[in-house]
Amino acid sequence: MSADAATVSGDAATASATATAAGPGATGAARAARPRSRNTAVLLVFTAITNLADGVTKIALPLMAAHLTTSPARISLVSLTLTAPWLLVALHVGVLVDRADRRRLLWLADGMRMLAVGGLLLALAAGGITLWGLALAGLVLGVAEVIALTSAAALIPAVVPRPARERANALITGTETVANEFCGPFVGGLLVAAGTGVALGATWVTYLAASLVLLLLTGRFRAARDASGAAAHAGAPTPGASSATAPTAGPLDGDARPEAPAAAVHAQIAEGLRHLWGQRLLRTMALILTVLCASWGAWLALMPLVATRTMGLSADEYGIVLSALGVGGLTGAVAATWVNRLLGRRWAMFADLLGTLAMMAVPALTTRLWAVALSAFVGGMGGTLWTVNARLIAQNLVPEAMMGRYSGVARLLSWGALPVGAGLMGVLAEWCGVRWAFLVFAATVAATVPVFLRVITSDALRAAE
Repeated sequence: MSADAATVSGDAATASATATAAGPGATGAARAARPRSRNTAVLLVFTAITNLADGVTKIALPLMAAHLTTSPARISLVSLTLTAPWLLVALHVGVLVDRADRRRLLWLADGMRMLAVGGLLLALAAGGITLWGLALAGLVLGVAEVIALTSAAALIPAVVPRPARERANALITGTETVANEFCGPFVGGLLVAAGTGVALGATWVTYLAASLVLLLLTGRFRAARDASGAAAHAGAPTPGASSATAPTAGPLDGDARPEAPAAAVHAQIAEGLRHLWGQRLLRTMALILTVLCASWGAWLALMPLVATRTMGLSADEYGIVLSALGVGGLTGAVAATWVNRLLGRRWAMFADLLGTLAMMAVPALTTRLWAVALSAFVGGMGGTLWTVNARLIAQNLVPEAMMGRYSGVARLLSWGALPVGAGLMGVLAEWCGVRWAFLVFAATVAATVPVFLRVITSDALRAAE
């Protein structure tokens, strides 16, 4: 976060010097750079706090369910409510993000989270939490996560200058990895051990703190549309207008240009789908990511069984495997800029295909702990490298006024593939055995390699810049 802030601060200093030389009319750039720098830092802090709380709830709610029932199906139902909203409401949330003030949507998401956790606290005080109460709370938390992540993704192009986006995306992705995959589950386990009330109370306070952090954001965060209703980049002049007279709309503008009446929700959803499907690069990236995410869902679903029964690992040893996955993700976030410079954006993204292929193939070929942990590390690192670069490409190709709908469609395909992959892995393992189930997914990932090499070329990525 400090490195990114330094970069943007440097931009502010340069803008200030230029403004001094150019005259009073150029001081707007210097004034604009300072709040943009602060906005980047605020988004990073908000991401850290909310992902920490989300990580706590994802471990705490299933643990609470395990105290209420011994049925695996009922316990898994509680976990499913946290992720199912990506399949149910992602497209409609994308339209909402493109219509409404995105900071207010982040407040709405935190309000829903506080309502869900507060309801569980009241139920606990009234005599006890029920399984269906946990499921309802999980569903509300899941919908809130869809709103929050889609809104935050759409805010990045508005508040982060283009030269600083690669580093900002890497920092935000690394923050999500550390808070959601490391600190959140670990802290959640400790809090549940201390008491259900302690876990819920601490989570409620964390969401409240995240809402207060958003007060530090400055500017206007509603996506702007031109008078014809067409999507437009925030801060970019309307095509055909001169720079001196073209109206602009961005997070620092106090006034919005005239907007045409919004189209129907389903029409806007269709527009977002057409935008993604109509661009060959974005379409191919989305389809490949769907396969990769389904494979990750399969790995996460079956690895506990493989680790304990096939590999004979203890709980601590299984923790090493999961930690390797997270450490790889963190390493990818830290090294993303360096890897992009060394290998280029194309081969940095290709590393995700190789890493996911290794994750799926190695458990089918060996039961050695070091090999499985190493494949998890490589898979985690590749996943982060893909995320950082894919977000940057999308931010360059997708109009700011359509970022909500694009994010909704993209996450529907990717995050929605996680439970699908888990279900398919369970069926394959039941029919064919664990080893062949892993090999089937490995072969599916391998099938994406020629598609990647043919479509995601260096020329295509340069054009996206």
